[in-house]
Amino acid sequence: MLLGMIRNARSRTLLLFTASLLLTSLAATAQQAGFEPPLHTKGHEILDAAGHGVRLTSVNWYGFDQKEFVAGGLDHAPLATIVGEIVALGVNSVRLPWANETLEHDPVVPEYAVKANPQFKGKRAMEVMDAVVDALAKAHIMVILDNHMSQADWCCSEKDGNGLWYNAEYPESKWLADWRTITGRYKHEQWVIGADLRNELRSGAAWGGSDPKLDWHAAAERGGDAVLAVNPRLLIMVESPEYSTNFAGFDKLPVRLKVADRLVYAPHAYYSEDHVFSSYDELKQAYDARTGFLLHVEPGVPLWLGEFGSCQTLDCGANSDWFKLFVRYLKENDLAWSYWPLNGTQSSGVGRKYDTVETFGLLSPDYQHVAAPKIVELLRTIENQPPR
Repeated sequence: MLLGMIRNARSRTLLLFTASLLLTSLAATAQQAGFEPPLHTKGHEILDAAGHGVRLTSVNWYGFDQKEFVAGGLDHAPLATIVGEIVALGVNSVRLPWANETLEHDPVVPEYAVKANPQFKGKRAMEVMDAVVDALAKAHIMVILDNHMSQADWCCSEKDGNGLWYNAEYPESKWLADWRTITGRYKHEQWVIGADLRNELRSGAAWGGSDPKLDWHAAAERGGDAVLAVNPRLLIMVESPEYSTNFAGFDKLPVRLKVADRLVYAPHAYYSEDHVFSSYDELKQAYDARTGFLLHVEPGVPLWLGEFGSCQTLDCGANSDWFKLFVRYLKENDLAWSYWPLNGTQSSGVGRKYDTVETFGLLSPDYQHVAAPKIVELLRTIENQPPR
């Protein structure tokens, strides 16, 4: 028994030592990107600390917003391996969704959800998030914290109780307090560069208007100022109503934050059978009308597509054609972006089954290979071009 304990201890030590070496190597590779946080904005551009243009090319890595309260894949591969896959994809940032429930209750994560990372056994959710953020930072992958849900679960619908930035269990006061808490937690980590205030506003959320309970514009200003009061170096990502697909009116009623040069608008885009486009020009006209027009409004605000995605094999009918056309739209407009998702497997949740294949995911179910090579090939065409 004692011999077994010694062997287990040696195995854990070797695993941690190997992970440390891998993260050091990844950081050296990532340094070739040639930028240095923190970031700020100037007109339609995002710039680094030295004033060089930076295009955010990101992946969404969900899990801290889900019922396991932990990033997906830690049951299948060591953390350093997953971070290595992110670096290999060629992206420079991760949008990391979290739920208010995860932050406030901070439960012990299920052992089954971290079985490939024994160092996390018995750890609480936020301790694991600390380790994930640290691993990404050591690899020089930037992190955008995304308040995805109030109650941890799969998003999104009109009936899930998470369509606004608050609900009965998590009122606005808690939403603001939670943003202050998580911002303070990572205040001294320079590779945490942004705060996506709230995911996919819906359920009657409006941009302005007479009802303060639905006025997301005013709430976004309160939320952004709360974050910047704790860490004035962060970018503030603001989504729109209608699942962040319609920014009409943002030019007439822009967000005003107390710290200048920090605002980014974050639209989302997915294929919809209600909007099937017969040509690129038709798609361009539609997206220009709802979001792209902001590229021509002065003074400018940068756009970062916080979510877009398609099925792994790109053989899902009209969805495949839409994705190819949309990548062209991103390329022609020099837009920053974040693919949904990195995950190779599902977390538990409404309409979801734990550990089944994530059909939009870039990684394989073992989180050690690319499962969507056609998508990755398309993403590489919009990955490394510097902003014009």
